[in-house]
Amino acid sequence: MTQALIVIDVQNDFCPDGALAVPSGDEIVPGINALMQQIPCVVLTQDWHPGDHASFATQHAGKSPYDIVDMPYGPQVLWPDHCVWGSAGAAFHPDLHTDPADLIIRKGFRREVDSYSAFFENDHVTPTGLEGYLRNRGIERLTLVGLATDFCVGYSALDAARLGFDVTVRRDLCRAIDLDGSLAAAEKSMREAGVALV
Repeated sequence: MTQALIVIDVQNDFCPDGALAVPSGDEIVPGINALMQQIPCVVLTQDWHPGDHASFATQHAGKSPYDIVDMPYGPQVLWPDHCVWGSAGAAFHPDLHTDPADLIIRKGFRREVDSYSAFFENDHVTPTGLEGYLRNRGIERLTLVGLATDFCVGYSALDAARLGFDVTVRRDLCRAIDLDGSLAAAEKSMREAGVALV
């Protein structure tokens, strides 16, 4: 068992009618469920924010969603309030099979720093613990799916490649926000890092 499937943030708030909906985000769920049956180790990630999270536009006077501000760890897109812990929006999509998951990683729960990657907070220093889990399981190859290609999936793939994992992103089982060309930029960065986009 050297392969793991990492399912990124398939949550209600990232699906149609959610607070930060990714277009057609729900369409990938059946394919992800099927893929879970083919890969022996399954990890789910879950965006999990306090209601006053610093990445929320509502926490910054005079700012609107999708504005960019400078945080101590670098530029930060300000988002609509989303995936507030314990809320219906933070729950996994109801059709996503969660029983096959070996592990659920929650990220973004520290108020002062956002977390796109499954491996590190946006300061690129604070770990989520996923790397250690995978190393202890002897995992070397990762397949990433989920939401959104140009943010949480992309950041996770780049970190995984930097950590030395063999990384594949299933583009057919991801969907993107595509904010001002962010999808093309993310895919370019992933290819340059050696991530396979299939």
